[in-house]
Amino acid sequence: MERIPMTASGYKALEEEIDQLKNVERHAVIGMIAEARAHGDLSENAEYHAAKERQSFIEGRVIELEDQIGRADVIDVSKLSGSMVKFGATVTLADEDTNEKRKFQIVGDFEADAKNGRISISSPIARALIGKNKGDSVEVTTPGGARSYEILKVEWI
Repeated sequence: MERIPMTASGYKALEEEIDQLKNVERHAVIGMIAEARAHGDLSENAEYHAAKERQSFIEGRVIELEDQIGRADVIDVSKLSGSMVKFGATVTLADEDTNEKRKFQIVGDFEADAKNGRISISSPIARALIGKNKGDSVEVTTPGGARSYEILKVEWI
C-alpha cells in the first residue's frame, strides 16, 4: 500500500470533508430520496434518480477519502528546516527571463491549489525543485515551454 504524503492541514481538510459528507450530506440525500419516493412512480421520477445519483457520489467520495486517510503520511512542516527544497517547503522563485517572483508551497496531490500557491509534489515545477537549494537555478519544462527560475528563499511555514 503506497503512502500518500500530505500536510497536517491537508489531513484536517480530508477529515472535515468526510465529516460533512457523512453527517450532513448523507442525511440530506436520504430525505431527498424519501420525498421523491412519496411522489409515486419511480421509473419516471427525475428527482428520485438525481437523489440516487447524488447518494452514489457521496458514498464513492467517502470511500475515496477514507482510503486517502488510511494511507496518509502526515508531514508536520513546522518541524522541518533547512535550505534544501523538499515536501512542505514554501519556495520563493524568480523567473530568470521576466524577473517575476512567485511563491509556492509543495503539498500532496489532492491538496494542490495553484491559485493559492499550493502545488502538487508530482507537478513538473515541484519535481524540478526537490533537492535544490536557495540560490540554485532550475529549468522547468511546462506546457507553455521551458522556464528558468532562481530559488530565492526556502521557508518552512
